[in-house]
Amino acid sequence: MNTRQAIIWIGAIALLFGLSACSASNERIPTQIVTSPPSTVTFTPSPIPPTFTPTPLTCLTQPGTVKQEVISYTNPPQKFLVYTPPCYSKMEDVRYPVLYLLHGQTYTQDQWVRLGTPRIADRLIHSGESDPFIIVFPDDRYWNSQPGAGFGNRFILDIIPYMDTNYRTIADREHRSLGGLSRGGGWVVELGFEHPELFGSLGLHSPAIFKDNAPYVERIIKDIPEESRPRLWLDVGDADRGSESILLFEEILTRNDYFHEYHFYAGAHSEDYWGEHVEEYLRWYAQAWREEPAEQ
Repeated sequence: MNTRQAIIWIGAIALLFGLSACSASNERIPTQIVTSPPSTVTFTPSPIPPTFTPTPLTCLTQPGTVKQEVISYTNPPQKFLVYTPPCYSKMEDVRYPVLYLLHGQTYTQDQWVRLGTPRIADRLIHSGESDPFIIVFPDDRYWNSQPGAGFGNRFILDIIPYMDTNYRTIADREHRSLGGLSRGGGWVVELGFEHPELFGSLGLHSPAIFKDNAPYVERIIKDIPEESRPRLWLDVGDADRGSESILLFEEILTRNDYFHEYHFYAGAHSEDYWGEHVEEYLRWYAQAWREEPAEQ
């Protein structure tokens, strides 16, 4: 190879390397596209802030419901109304205390409802002043006929078992209360004192109690062991025609050291009187379900 050929060959090689270097420097580096995380990567969700609170159920601000029930196999068929608190149908895993309220003579199952009991219960529950509870309003319309005498058996043997089977009650003594006005209060004295194992609280609102029944009442009170006595409320108006008998009953309670709340208000034996005190009654019943058990 002569000198001229060598120069041309060296120049060609230099030009070739220069073009290669230029091409390499201007070439775009492809971007890596990742469509899914590597199998070794795990996802950890962000923790819920400590101030997070669940959205409240809208039913908590709605009223409870009152439903007609009837036990058809009794004679006569036993009717009663049932109040269930707000959210009862939504919160299917919750069980509730139950209050039974008995009406007065000549009246029917709706007397306590007309006095505003469901509406007042709604307000106490909505405000958080009371835990939710069920109320049962049994019908005793046959008071002046032969079936009337059997109401007590129908109540104990049929209504209470029906409620504990078909409704989400807390089926124990501490969460079952019984109250009544006038004749209904008289039933409470009989049924409550004869079955102290069934009721944690008894409410007597202007109860129909007669002087002739005093020996019987005192006897059944004496038969209840002190530790098994239901908590007791008694009230009457100063113009109540039966106040003398009720005062005698209160003396029997005191004489036998039966702890009770006694209220002597202004008023007569009337719906106006009971209507003025319904909220006070309900607060007293509901208080028992929030009290801590006594230490053993």
